[in-house]
Amino acid sequence: MKHPRWMLLVLVAIGALLVFPQASPGAEEDSPSVVSEIVGLDTVWVLITAFLVFFMQAGFAMLETGLTRAKNACNILMKNFMDFSVASIMFFLVGYALMFGEFNGFIGFSGFGLSSVGDGATNVPIWAFWLFQAAFCGTAATIVSGAMAGRMKFKSYLLFTVVISAVVYPIIGHWVWNTGGWLYKLGFADFAGSTVVHATGGCAGFIGAVLLGPRIGRYNGKTKAIAGHSIPLACIGVFILWFGWFGFNPGSTLGVVGKESLIGLVAANTNLAAAAGAIMAMITVWVLYGKPDLSMTMNGALAGLVAITAPCAFVQPWAAIVIGGVAGVVVVAGVALMDRIRVDDPVGAVAVHGICGLWGTLAVGLFGAPAYGINGLFYGGGFTQLGIQALGTFACAAFAIAAMGIVFLAIKKTVGLRVSRDEELRGLDIGEHGMESYAGFQVFVTE
Repeated sequence: MKHPRWMLLVLVAIGALLVFPQASPGAEEDSPSVVSEIVGLDTVWVLITAFLVFFMQAGFAMLETGLTRAKNACNILMKNFMDFSVASIMFFLVGYALMFGEFNGFIGFSGFGLSSVGDGATNVPIWAFWLFQAAFCGTAATIVSGAMAGRMKFKSYLLFTVVISAVVYPIIGHWVWNTGGWLYKLGFADFAGSTVVHATGGCAGFIGAVLLGPRIGRYNGKTKAIAGHSIPLACIGVFILWFGWFGFNPGSTLGVVGKESLIGLVAANTNLAAAAGAIMAMITVWVLYGKPDLSMTMNGALAGLVAITAPCAFVQPWAAIVIGGVAGVVVVAGVALMDRIRVDDPVGAVAVHGICGLWGTLAVGLFGAPAYGINGLFYGGGFTQLGIQALGTFACAAFAIAAMGIVFLAIKKTVGLRVSRDEELRGLDIGEHGMESYAGFQVFVTE
């Protein structure tokens, strides 16, 4: 006996309702079960993006190793390995309390060792929020290793890492990301850390490179290029960093429920700025020097990523392309400027993270769109937001340079900053770690 098709459809619908019961019209959307699901989803999102940010350590390690000499590869890897380890412990014991604790607008002073366990600044558990922020802290520390590569004592680097992760980075973070911070109250906007993370690391690397001095032979009469030993390794590092940035920026939403559109915008802006930075850096270096240099193009992509980190949630996609493109030009000029003033930065960290981090933060005041909560200069908002951004970038950069300058000078006067001449010529792998990165190869010492 054949049944009418409509009867079959009714039976299927009834079965679906029995298997998948729907909430009644009067059900509370904020019921305990719904709230628990929201917190669970947000927690998973924050943890996954924290893992992506952690994976950026591998990107930094590959990039910095590839752009430096083979005889220093183990030393660079060891620094990247240990700065995250040290930063994790110091940010747990001290840094988180100074950054997100309560005291005044300049520093926090509560919750040492996460002793005051609560929900922190979001609805996710404090442990997840701490891990995400600890990964950021490790990033700020590891930026410096590239700027001071090839001649810094390993034990001095460890001492520096303790201070920047326990005190300097957290204080700047308190100003900007703690609701009681003085820059936060002014309306300073840095969504994911162009200034808080990248400019802090870049400025620390700048003053460190100045006090450390250039590598032997770098500026003997004229600037001498000291080529890195593995461009393929460096390129892999850049791709890893680009991938990790999809955790760095979108993860700063600190949740996924109700923020789907914002996450999509941030991810799209992040990718567009990186691509524009790579293209403009390639064109700039091609026009200026006659060849499309790969290392500068890679730094252009990173420059675009750094620059969009602050405004990624406040600007439209077309503006992200402009911001990243300008960063691609700025990074080429920044590398040239460092050579002109004879600050030896083997990987271009100061130009990429320091200069482009400041540019990206200022760009919020130019391109910030009212639809995303910022009324920038190009949208008729006048100079108010741009002035706040300028004040914040100057204050953070000045504090980072001054504080880390004192730290580096103290280290220089006590345990010393720089290895001996013989050790530098032979390579830090042997002198500092007693091993070679590439066993079986003879390293010839030349000046």
